[in-house]
Amino acid sequence: MPVREQEIDALARHFVESLKASGAIVPKADLDALIACVVELMSANFELENQIDEEADRMAEEEARKHPGIDVTRLRTLIRQRIAQRRDFTL
Repeated sequence: MPVREQEIDALARHFVESLKASGAIVPKADLDALIACVVELMSANFELENQIDEEADRMAEEEARKHPGIDVTRLRTLIRQRIAQRRDFTL
């Protein structure tokens, strides 16, 4: 299920404000600009994860047609892990 833009915005704002409040970071730029950068990073990350999921679904369906009786859910999970590893992406 794709993550909505509002959820990403809220998560990024909470993340940056929490880091600032705890003293883990001292922002040198405008807080809104920093939040926008985090939103962009998170959006790209979620988009890549969606692409990996779609590719894994497609590949698992192809293999399931070739080999009836195979556990498609497990196969999809394994394919997803392999694709993520190949793309150097942490699930």
